[in-house]
Amino acid sequence: MSHYTLIQTEIREVPILLCALAEMGFSQVEHHEEPQHLYGYQDDRREETAEVIIRREFVGSASNDVGFKRRESGAFEAIVSEYDRQNRCDQSWLQELNHRYSYNLIQDQVREQDLVVEEEQVLDNGDIVLVLSERG
Repeated sequence: MSHYTLIQTEIREVPILLCALAEMGFSQVEHHEEPQHLYGYQDDRREETAEVIIRREFVGSASNDVGFKRRESGAFEAIVSEYDRQNRCDQSWLQELNHRYSYNLIQDQVREQDLVVEEEQVLDNGDIVLVLSERG
């Protein structure tokens, strides 16, 4: 039975988290108001709970559920098994998730503030530079 690792994130907005996960190929993601139990690869119910869950069959062969649990601070904590951290959900996966989440959060704020993206440039290091202007 794989041990779960808790990974602090700055992710706070569920719709934007779901969007980022969908962009990474996880279209079957559960969102619950109350935390639900995660399950291991042998269909064993784990003590860990989460509000946002990618069930193991959508993570990969022999995987465990991956969860995101809201902390008192309002940010989510990723809950990933040791097995999955060594395979599909490694550090680069988490970096990509954070990158996509941040990008979608900014895009959402641009729409809310009625701004226009005039230019978007991806730098060699993967950072994205946006040039914004007011609509009108």
